[in-house]
Amino acid sequence: MTHRGRLLCLVIFFSLLAPHLTCQPAVGSGGASAGLPPAGTAAGPKIQEYILANGLKVLLVEEPKAPVVTVQIWYKVGSRHEVMGRAGLSHMLEHMMFKGTKKYGKGEFSKIIKKNGGNDNAFTSQDYTAYFENLAADKLELALEMESDRLQGLLLDDKEFQLEREVVKEERRLRTEDNPQAYLGEQMYAQAFMVHPYHWPTIGWFNDLDAMTREDLKHHYDRYYAPNNATLVIVGDVKADTALPLVKKYFESIPKGAPPLPTAIVELEQKGERRIVVKREAQLPFMYFGYKVPNFKSPDVYALAVLESILSKGKSARLYDALVYRKKLALAVGAGYSELAADPELFSFYAVVKPGAKIEDVEKAVLVELERLKKEAPTDKEIQKAKNQVEAQYVFEQDSIFRQAMLLGTAETVGAGWQYIADYVTKLRGVTKDDIQRVARKYFNQDTRTVGILVPVSGGTR
Repeated sequence: MTHRGRLLCLVIFFSLLAPHLTCQPAVGSGGASAGLPPAGTAAGPKIQEYILANGLKVLLVEEPKAPVVTVQIWYKVGSRHEVMGRAGLSHMLEHMMFKGTKKYGKGEFSKIIKKNGGNDNAFTSQDYTAYFENLAADKLELALEMESDRLQGLLLDDKEFQLEREVVKEERRLRTEDNPQAYLGEQMYAQAFMVHPYHWPTIGWFNDLDAMTREDLKHHYDRYYAPNNATLVIVGDVKADTALPLVKKYFESIPKGAPPLPTAIVELEQKGERRIVVKREAQLPFMYFGYKVPNFKSPDVYALAVLESILSKGKSARLYDALVYRKKLALAVGAGYSELAADPELFSFYAVVKPGAKIEDVEKAVLVELERLKKEAPTDKEIQKAKNQVEAQYVFEQDSIFRQAMLLGTAETVGAGWQYIADYVTKLRGVTKDDIQRVARKYFNQDTRTVGILVPVSGGTR
């Protein structure tokens, strides 16, 4: 069980992935389905959608390239569904989902999966919590039976909760408190989002973890872990006519829950640049800043995705070429953007300052590149390269049934719907030079920027 939200991305230099599939509508039997072929490539997987009587959505992809299957269940609950004072509830509950039901005791879930030749885990983000099993295809029923069991029968023993809380606190120390870059990122987000739940980290604050009770977890579980608040994704060497009856067998008898209340908090308009300086024991200065940008609901996301590639994908990208290669100011530099978030997020930039360079010069150099983009349109070659990168990523990801399921689950759970990806590549190909400059001018402005600066202090390094 690992924390896979924004802090994990910070640990790996904020390489936020923005993966995309493409598909074209097609008609299938037994439910809505669609093929996923980007133009000019081999046809992709065919998605079949079913909705059970209790509201559970099922997405199924028959992928017979290898005798394996991935089963993933995605719940529409993450840190954005929490309240101030109880940050980290969703992530803590993810940990507790492995602590036993009446049928399967503590730790038995993973042991049984491993005994049957598979692996399992889970992850929590701002917008969702998901659980998965990767198994031989003939073990599909085992995964379905066990996931359905903990959907309705979690014990939530108080003694186990007390022990697991210490595990989560240690996880926070390891991932955030002992990682100056991740700590800075957490602080920067807290400044960028003042009222929206993206303000707090997915793993929670220490004070909130200490204040959390077993009753808090039980309420969270009862409210959000319901079939009508979940999507079951199955991808692998299975047939719908055999898999769907198994899904119904184990899930359809689970009662529908009350519809979760929508999270309606909207971040206030930012009316000026915000800055935060963090002084920590660290080897090198580090800079992380972001601009408020829209999510999948805006047509600008396609131009923003191309813009991200132009700026930061590969060593020939503008930022690396300028700051690392030519000016020799940074050891690493890049950008991150993903439109697949439930609410508008950040288009972020980071840089690890080279020894001997000044962080002020690094920040200025990044801003110079952004201003240059506003004034000088990217070349046709740059734009085509960026589009090719996104399409190539799609093609390569089709080799992994796990990644296929991840993409479908993410799009469905954040509210875009898996159909959102149907025409993604077509719209991406329509991005023009004018679109790139327009979104750069529209969103990369000082008043919506939040800047985080890490200043190393003496006393050793970590």
